[in-house]
Amino acid sequence: MPSLSPAIAEIRLAVRTALVDLPEGATLVVALSGGADSLALAAATAFEARARRMRVVSATIDHGLQEGSADAAAVAAAKADALGIRASVERVQVRGDADGPEAAARAARYTALRRIAAEEHATAVLLGHTLDDQAETVLLGLARGAGAASLQGMSPSRADDGLIWLRPMLGVRRETTRAFCAASDLEPWDDPHNLDDRFARVRVRERVLPVLETELGPGIAEALARTAAQLREDTEAFDEMISETIEDIVEHAEAGISVSVRALAANPTALRNRIIRLVAHSEFGVSLTRTQTTEVARLVTDWSGQGPIDLPGCSAARLGGQIVFTARG
Repeated sequence: MPSLSPAIAEIRLAVRTALVDLPEGATLVVALSGGADSLALAAATAFEARARRMRVVSATIDHGLQEGSADAAAVAAAKADALGIRASVERVQVRGDADGPEAAARAARYTALRRIAAEEHATAVLLGHTLDDQAETVLLGLARGAGAASLQGMSPSRADDGLIWLRPMLGVRRETTRAFCAASDLEPWDDPHNLDDRFARVRVRERVLPVLETELGPGIAEALARTAAQLREDTEAFDEMISETIEDIVEHAEAGISVSVRALAANPTALRNRIIRLVAHSEFGVSLTRTQTTEVARLVTDWSGQGPIDLPGCSAARLGGQIVFTARG
């Protein structure tokens, strides 16, 4: 009996580990572009799901951004059918986005995946991001100065409104997914956008990471992925500290919410800033930049009678012993 390919064994194990806490018989949606990463994920998921009587549906999202995209989506669906997976294809409209075409396509894709998951009563959506994708995400976040929230990269597991998003292959190199496809006699689709250097992620992949590997030595991608994991651990610790603290220092106010100045002043800078950002996001659904956050913090640490600070969707002002966040009309 021929031995199992190491690439197949590695990816099947990664998927098996990711599925271990899901209920037997659950429905899974696998995001399938037809590329090597998602194709390997779909094949491994189909294999692992059988032992636990799980139902697998593939979701191929056609963004309509390049010629022949509908044909590529149909080919991906046919490959899913050949793997014993029920395939679905959805065409989405990608609208303009201030953060660029990549962000707009991603937003449209995730909206479609969530809709398909709801229609299929799925427990989880599986995404084919690899260790290489994680390293690229960390580098892009570093270049943008986006802070720890960006540098922690993508989470291997995230629950959101009753749906679980899983990335089983964040510890798997991209070359392993290609080896999986070769060993499984699967022919992946090569997305032309993956070589288009108009996109920052492509430039990081094709130029920046190879230079870092050449100049600093091998293992850069793994080191960046480890950094992301460590930052996620730190973030989880901070979040736990905030959840224990915030109930005692936050009060509802007319048309908004207030936070105790004394309590904010007693906390370290990092925790104080996180509380400010969390209050703005949870109450008004807005994300504050670092500059906006530090301006609000100055109402606590550097108070000299300054007036209200305009923020997205709200304003912040010091009134007595409280920082009051109020919705803007």
